Amino acid sequence: QVSSDTKKKIAVWQPFFLGGGAEAVALWILEALKDNYEVTLHTIYPVDFSWLNKMYGTSLSETSIKVHAELPRKLARSLDFLMSNNEILRMALVYLTIKNLKNTSRKYDVLFSAFNAVDMGQQGVQYLHWTHVVESPYEKAKFWQKVLMDWVQLSPERIRQNVSVSNSKYTSEAVSKKYGIQSKIVFPPVVAEMKSLPWEQKEDLFICSGRLVFAKQPHRVINILKSVREKGFNVKLHITGAGGGGERKYQKKIYSLAEKNSEWIYIHENLPYCDYLDLVSRCRYGLHYKPEPFGISIAEMVKSGVIPFVRKRGGQIEIVGEENGELLFDDHEEAVDKIVNVLSNPALQQKISKSLEQRKYLFGEKHFTESIQSLVEEYLASSSHQNSIKENL
Repeated sequence: QVSSDTKKKIAVWQPFFLGGGAEAVALWILEALKDNYEVTLHTIYPVDFSWLNKMYGTSLSETSIKVHAELPRKLARSLDFLMSNNEILRMALVYLTIKNLKNTSRKYDVLFSAFNAVDMGQQGVQYLHWTHVVESPYEKAKFWQKVLMDWVQLSPERIRQNVSVSNSKYTSEAVSKKYGIQSKIVFPPVVAEMKSLPWEQKEDLFICSGRLVFAKQPHRVINILKSVREKGFNVKLHITGAGGGGERKYQKKIYSLAEKNSEWIYIHENLPYCDYLDLVSRCRYGLHYKPEPFGISIAEMVKSGVIPFVRKRGGQIEIVGEENGELLFDDHEEAVDKIVNVLSNPALQQKISKSLEQRKYLFGEKHFTESIQSLVEEYLASSSHQNSIKENL
């Protein structure tokens, strides 16, 4: 651990915490850097570290992490709802944090975006979950997006000058195509304490984890497993995840579906992380419909000995492995066929479990934190960083 008198200053930018894999990565970036650097989190409103620690397995506090927030915490609940249901407001608040970060950028030795590609006022490090999340190509942007990009004087060239990290090979290829830049691949972390019961002690339960929002498509998961049950398999489904701060109409739809099928569907919203781990460990199977740039919940399933069924495109293929084609599907019908095939074949279950066992160690939090620490150390020592400092003197 470095003496507080000699610690370099790092700004980590993550504008909001609505629940999900991107937020988990941001928190573990803070975890990786907190001991050796003076770290300041730039965000929209103050965060509740005790709650986030329970959700994501970190050990953060306002003693170890400074927080620079644009708005008071008392507005948090209202803002969560408004941001989830109003894209223009959400992005206006995101750009407000960018504006402040750029205005204060010279205070820091390193600027680190945990929330995709962004112009931070000077060269920095950016972790990309996907492309064009914060900005859009100017010629394709909507009017209000152009207003925001002009307001913060967003520079596409400065985005390209950042040192880039991607969450998967799938995302890295998109980053190369969309931005014309190369990025190092660092898989998001899954905490080491994932529990894994022997297969015979697990139950015929499916887990579906992710925010209760339309983009995650939990209604399709329900419909697929309903078809599986109609073929004579008495499986049950546990849906877990944060509410995402909004989409109340869609959430009502999911709760209504669960209520109509209460004998086999259970919803756990904002489940504490330790209870979530216990639940995952009991499940034999997982089902995730949305193609993901990575898919942290799917990596959690693999680490816990779950067999997950996922789409044939997206970063989640890198988690389960292309060799496990029995788990990859395109649509409802193929998903039902492949699930029935695996459920009917104990030998195939054993083969897939053995294959997935070899992939568990790709997603450890120790590997992630060491990769982030090395990345920052290398960046501080790099000639590009030294040149950036000279340019800003």
